[in-house]
Amino acid sequence: MPIDANIGAAFTGTDMKSTRSYTMTSRARAVEETRRRILDASVELHGERLVADISLDDIAERAGVSVQTVLRHFGSRAGLVEASVEHGRAEVEAERRTPVGDVAAAVRTIVDHYEQRGDGVLVMLAQEPHQELMARVTAAGRRLHGAWVEEVFAPYLDTAEDPAALADLLVVATDVYTWKLLRRDRGLGRDLTENRIHHLVRSLLGTAGPAQP
Repeated sequence: MPIDANIGAAFTGTDMKSTRSYTMTSRARAVEETRRRILDASVELHGERLVADISLDDIAERAGVSVQTVLRHFGSRAGLVEASVEHGRAEVEAERRTPVGDVAAAVRTIVDHYEQRGDGVLVMLAQEPHQELMARVTAAGRRLHGAWVEEVFAPYLDTAEDPAALADLLVVATDVYTWKLLRRDRGLGRDLTENRIHHLVRSLLGTAGPAQP
């Protein structure tokens, strides 16, 4: 009988540990999900409104939480802003990942990215002359775009007669303002916009670099 009791206690202890571990994992997952919803809400709102028109109440409402929850996660509005900038940067980098040297994939990727975030980027760019946060965000965005061009088109830049000039022109050809001119100002559809940008990029690259399928 004592042996049976010990075995029962052992199993009970194991079950309790498993339950405790599962509960802690679920709680951590819920905390992380809440944090992500707040960051997503903050990034979205900064792509829709002027910074001065965004309150913690707005962000909390969009995320479906209370202002107290926002502050519990980030400490202050400044803490939320810094975390939002990093969150947005990481998402943009992930969305822009493209096979090196694949021109068609690069253009498709950048157009997809602008379809999702282009209008928000334009809202941020409009504020950069007088809003320090937006100036910082857009400056980082320009650096990221330049680095993306240099990485994705590296096989062409490596064989170009003037790599710096070609890089500059590719930055312009794949810039958000080029997308805006075609998509918003001229009213072209998404696929035709991609076709126009692809044609522009291929014209710049000419016959340099690897053969394209």
